[in-house]
Amino acid sequence: MRTHSFVLACALICFSPGVALAQSTASRVTSSANAFLSSLDQKQRQGVLFAFDDARQGTRWSNLPTSIVHRAGLNMGELTPAQRSAAFALLGSVLSKRGYEKVRQIMEADSVLKHNEHDSPMFGEDLYFISFLGTPSATEPWILQFGGHHLALNVTIAGERGVLTPTLTGAQPALYTLNGKTIRPLGQESDKALALLNALDEMERKQAILGFRLADLVLGPGQDGKTIQPEGLKATSMNDRQRAMLLDLISEWAGIVHEAAAAARMAELKADIPETWFAWSGPTTAAPGSNITAYYRIQGPHLVIEYAPQTLGGDPALHVHTMYRDPTNDYGKKLAAK
Repeated sequence: MRTHSFVLACALICFSPGVALAQSTASRVTSSANAFLSSLDQKQRQGVLFAFDDARQGTRWSNLPTSIVHRAGLNMGELTPAQRSAAFALLGSVLSKRGYEKVRQIMEADSVLKHNEHDSPMFGEDLYFISFLGTPSATEPWILQFGGHHLALNVTIAGERGVLTPTLTGAQPALYTLNGKTIRPLGQESDKALALLNALDEMERKQAILGFRLADLVLGPGQDGKTIQPEGLKATSMNDRQRAMLLDLISEWAGIVHEAAAAARMAELKADIPETWFAWSGPTTAAPGSNITAYYRIQGPHLVIEYAPQTLGGDPALHVHTMYRDPTNDYGKKLAAK
């Protein structure tokens, strides 16, 4: 299998809604997809390709294990080493270095969970699926899906444009040790949110902290098209430093894509800051190096982010779900309509 460094070296520009990419980049991304498809035999290709308008396949993603919520496509355990390498190279072509590492850490966490659960067949890196809606093309829209337990990437590509929402990232365990190194796949999402909360004054905190508890994602799997009322603290009530901290927190999701595209996406979200809200529900402290156990939400005209620790099965600091959506452009619906 190719090394991670090779895959990351292959990373290409990914996509942001309404942002044109250089034609050479769009072509290289399509070539990376076609290279993966070329590594498959006829039966595998038939199993990984779906119609672009296959709504059932498009929404067949979840935070749950694949044995509970079935995924279609090809799982990593079915692939040869060369095919897995091509699949990871494709991921490297649509993710930033930070985004690719996050995905790999989420998958590693699932392998740790498998070990902790006495090699349960419900978990592990082999149980992540890849599929395509539509055929990779430099001109016609198509979607790359990759995911499994605690991970769902939906990348819609339309010629030189594309979008990476809805995206679900989670982790269990959300803190583990590998080769002597402590890893927290969603650690920055926790630490930066708590730092922002602690940067608020007393009145601002009262506005941000909700008077009720939220236990899970409101706009998670199966909730496409649902809307929620913004609540909490509006960014217009923050000072410049606090707004900068909010944007930095948002970048933990927007930055999953390649850095060049992420900059354009962040410019869009920065322009939305006057209409962006920050809401918190739950405990307001966490031990250093540990994840928060509170829910929070960031919501703007083109953005909904949710962070939701899970109480089922033990310590909520070790089991986290998060959601990243653009309610105006999930699945690249604006791009596909053009």
